[in-house]
Amino acid sequence: METSQKITHVLDRLGFGPRPGDRQRVESAGVEAYIEQQLNPPDTVEPAALASRLSNFSMLELSPTVIFERHATPRQPTDEQRRKANERQDQIARETQEARLLRSLESAYQLQEVMVDFWFNHFNVFAGKALTRLWFGSYEQAAIRPHVLGKFRDLLGATAKHPAMLSYLDNWLNTDPGSEAAKGRFKGLNENYARELMELHTLGVNGGYSQADVESLARIFTGWSLVHHQQAAIDESGFVFVENRHDASDKVLLDTTIASGGVAEGEAALDLLSQHPATARHISYKLAQYFVADTPPPSLVDRLASRFTQTDGDIREVLSTLFSEGEFWDTAHYQRKFKTPYQYVLSMSRAIGLTDPKEDQLNPLSGAMKQLNMPLYNCRMPDGYAQVESAWLSPDSMLRRVSLAISYVNQRKDLIPAPDVLLETLGNPFSASSLATIRQSPEPTQAALILGSPEMMYR
Repeated sequence: METSQKITHVLDRLGFGPRPGDRQRVESAGVEAYIEQQLNPPDTVEPAALASRLSNFSMLELSPTVIFERHATPRQPTDEQRRKANERQDQIARETQEARLLRSLESAYQLQEVMVDFWFNHFNVFAGKALTRLWFGSYEQAAIRPHVLGKFRDLLGATAKHPAMLSYLDNWLNTDPGSEAAKGRFKGLNENYARELMELHTLGVNGGYSQADVESLARIFTGWSLVHHQQAAIDESGFVFVENRHDASDKVLLDTTIASGGVAEGEAALDLLSQHPATARHISYKLAQYFVADTPPPSLVDRLASRFTQTDGDIREVLSTLFSEGEFWDTAHYQRKFKTPYQYVLSMSRAIGLTDPKEDQLNPLSGAMKQLNMPLYNCRMPDGYAQVESAWLSPDSMLRRVSLAISYVNQRKDLIPAPDVLLETLGNPFSASSLATIRQSPEPTQAALILGSPEMMYR
């Protein structure tokens, strides 16, 4: 792969596409040095202007318990109480979406933002479900974001205990059916979280677990609950262990005995799952699929899984290995990953140099993702949004994207750079045929043709 192609490749795969000047910065630093910078962001990754903007979002740093106490809908609310609660919850959603988009557009440490998107999809929660609506922003901020380049076990544990996940996959209702507390909505076992924890979050669908393992894991997590109107929080995390709803017997999970121990049982189960060879392979496959190819080379997955095991699930080390492997740089995979709607909308915005966007500029981005069937934080299914071409490429989706590109340019005429500047920013990955079509068109339409081109759909 030529140097120019390598620059395009890292800007598209390790980030959401180039902004004006990015190519020159990567060329000056060197591709390998740029990758190292992305793998090792500083503790404060946002530029000062972005950090100042984020500081105005009052909901972002609130703990789950404080969010519930201040912003949950009261029991048996009056119409006015319901209206005010809805307004506050709408503010949570608005600030969460704006913060995600601003960081994805503005941050110089793009890999951090890419991995936030990757892991949120992997550990997906649906923002529209009941109490999850309160906490999905806190979930990203506190459970996902701090761990995206850290140890997988830390990330797994943070998601398992966060009330957004406990609410979304119903584990807060999970109760030992033989306990005195098994009544009303807490009437018995709920296997939802246990099943998805193994099928999606760790081992994978072919990871070698049985229905007996699902039931055993569900029993291990009985009593893992959250703050709600009938249950006060012990601390600000929002996580609550309800001992009288817990199955206190010993359990067997994946042929391993988990001794009775309350919350410690769940921690032991998470240890076991995070260290399992099937988990190493499942996570490695998904990373290779995201960064290399929809059907990644098996030998690459094997090497990544080995690195995952050797480093006790160190995500940064696995990614470092991935970015150094020949398969990542193989020209057969260059510009062959079809962008999701999220990636496409962000890459257009970054390409034109959209900086410090105000709310009225961010709202259309969210609207565009919704129009392209990928509304932010609103994937209902626990497996998250697909990251492969077959899920997003269709005649209808292409028509929508082209129409969006035309509308995007028309609405931002004062922001759109000259066609030659736009081509330079993107690294000119266009075929001779595409370039001819662009050049032969009136200049006012050239930007729309660039942003709606077949080449712009891939990374």
